[in-house]
Amino acid sequence: MKAFMDKDFLLETETARKLYHGYAEQTPILDYHCHINPREIAEDRKFDTITQVWLGGDHYKWRQMRSNGIDEKYITGDAPDREKFQKWAETLEKAIGNPLYHWSHLELQRYFGYYGALNGKTAESVWNLCNEALHKDDMSVRNIIRRSGVRLICTTDDPVDTLEWHEKIAADKSFEVQVLPAWRPDKAMNLEKPDYTEYLEKLSGVSGVAIQTFADLVAALKVRIDYFEARGCSVSDHALEYVMYEPAGEAEIEAIFAKRLAGDSVTRREELAFKTAFMLEMGKIYHEKNWVMQLHYGAKRDNNQLIYRRLGPDTGVDCINNYAPSAQLADFLNALAQTDTLPKTILYSLNPNDNAAIGSILGCFQNADTVGKIQQGSAWWFNDHKQGMTDQMISLANLGLLGNFLGMLTDSRSFLSYTRHEYFRRILCSLIGGWVENGEYPDDEETLGRLVRNISYGNAVRYFGFHLDAEERLIRA
Repeated sequence: MKAFMDKDFLLETETARKLYHGYAEQTPILDYHCHINPREIAEDRKFDTITQVWLGGDHYKWRQMRSNGIDEKYITGDAPDREKFQKWAETLEKAIGNPLYHWSHLELQRYFGYYGALNGKTAESVWNLCNEALHKDDMSVRNIIRRSGVRLICTTDDPVDTLEWHEKIAADKSFEVQVLPAWRPDKAMNLEKPDYTEYLEKLSGVSGVAIQTFADLVAALKVRIDYFEARGCSVSDHALEYVMYEPAGEAEIEAIFAKRLAGDSVTRREELAFKTAFMLEMGKIYHEKNWVMQLHYGAKRDNNQLIYRRLGPDTGVDCINNYAPSAQLADFLNALAQTDTLPKTILYSLNPNDNAAIGSILGCFQNADTVGKIQQGSAWWFNDHKQGMTDQMISLANLGLLGNFLGMLTDSRSFLSYTRHEYFRRILCSLIGGWVENGEYPDDEETLGRLVRNISYGNAVRYFGFHLDAEERLIRA
């Protein structure tokens, strides 16, 4: 019997162990999509308790605690931190096969030196161990980032954001990790939302553009894109129900926008036509600026309205949307490609059934402009577990070039989540090692090591064009 989560955890073959320990383990981290708060980096926050780190905003854990019949006061309510931690520990011991079990124990091992199992019985000792460690200077937010081997972070930021915390981090020469904004203009696109016109007032205020037409909206967003670009941004991200393609003429889009500004609701077709026009305009701007466009789609959000009304979005009541037509995705990309305005694009579907469709679409729009210009993103959200990651990489390998894959990102609100990169890299090395030992790929250590390091880090450095000269040399070695 193998030991519990030892140094060779998930590394099932000798080749896997050689690739992970020799190449992946020490390769730096580039976290190009996450939801952490840049203010906490700027202020170098220190956490009082492990509950603040683990349960503050982590809807992955909240879902499982609810599944275990835990009262909401111990999840998002006002129960003491120690009691919340106890309830999480009692939940975790039932989470056999769940990635949260692995993630939690990787975090306990790497940051707190705890190699046992967290459960209801051990909760008290683990609580004391973690809290004692968190009070030390080397567990401040910045030092957690440093000791994780992170070189660059992209946060997720609204067009009206001042980016003041990014500016403060950039001006602080004592912190060597780049923290860059990423453009997330969902609120400017979602005209069906009740507070849409209120949001436009905010956008008008920060851009200096009076938004009275759709053309004005695009102009205001261009102003803010320039503002973001001046502060290091070169990455966008969009949360979509699905990648729609409902083309309409300029006059119709202006009429739809005017109707909404007048306070009227729009039809479903009008909504989709407007969002199609919006995304096409954004794509053209990204292409012009050589930005990367990330498209996250396939989520049905806020399903439990009782919890949503009480706690708001991103609180653990979202699910997979089974409707994500690949034909419309292909048509949307084609609309940009045929005018030579298709930017570098990363596609993430929450529905794992879309893996093959995405893999087949990628090959339609690749060209010599950029290696792997159109990418399938890593297994996302409900899929970032051992099976989901494996399935996504096998599908990508079957239909495209796994060697050009951009690898892992945290997509997290927690500063301890960088062990997800380790989890991914172990799965990657296990997959490749199995192919090699099965005679499906040569046992060429130089080539294999380069593949692993590039998928783990180097491909993303080149694809996004980030300025990380020391690591550029490392990955070419």
